[in-house]
Order: sequence, then C-alpha cells, then structure tokens
Amino acid sequence: MVKPIMRDPLFLAQKSEPATEADKQVVQELLDTLKANQDRCVGMVANMIGVRKNIIVVAAGPFMFAMINAKLTKKKGAFKTEESCLSLDGVRPCIRYKEIEVDYLDQDFTPQHGKYSGWTAQIIQHELDHVAGIVI
Repeated sequence: MVKPIMRDPLFLAQKSEPATEADKQVVQELLDTLKANQDRCVGMVANMIGVRKNIIVVAAGPFMFAMINAKLTKKKGAFKTEESCLSLDGVRPCIRYKEIEVDYLDQDFTPQHGKYSGWTAQIIQHELDHVAGIVI
C-alpha cells in the first residue's frame, strides 16, 4: 500500500526504534511507496511514511531492497556534496563517504553484511541519517 510522505520536521527529527518481524507490513508499504515515487526518489525510511522504525529501502538501478536495523560499520573517503529529500524543500550540504560497510537484516530478517560504494552508498547514508533523526 502506498503511503503519504511525512513532512513534519518535528516527527522526522525523532530517532527510530528497532524494527521487529511484526513490522514486515511496514517494509512492504515502504517498498510500495518508494516504487510509486521512483521518478523523484531513490531511497526512503519508515519515518517518511509516519512509522518510527529502523527500516530503509533503496532503489539501486532497477533493484529495490530493504535494510532493517541497519548499522554503518565502516566508512572511507569523505567528500562534500549536496542532497535533497522528498520530505523537505530545497537542497542542503552534507558530508558523505565513498565506501561504506553495513550490517543489517534483509526483508526476511536474515542477517546480512554489505559493502557499498558511490551513489548507492550515498543513498544508504542519507537514509541512515533519517533513522537517527538527522534531517539534512
């Protein structure tokens, strides 16, 4: 089910709570909402649909995947950039890393470890900021 996009800065500034298997429907709703907004969005987090859970989804080319309770474990190659967000107006400066490693649970709640670089790494970092209540 496609959900409306949350734009309340006070809600978005709250830290997310760990997700559990009881949140599987939220994962699907987030994937559906990302797909419906794919023309203007490459990643989303559950708080963008009004749910304060640590769930992010990423569109990497034709593929979409979920990362549940994701934790950044390594980062390398800091750079300055600017980003926009579906929940906010305008563009804001930020620092990102060219290469990252992340521990997370996949959509089936199976533990995973991923290495990401470039654009996909940047998307994941943006969404991890959201989970932490950091809105660029």
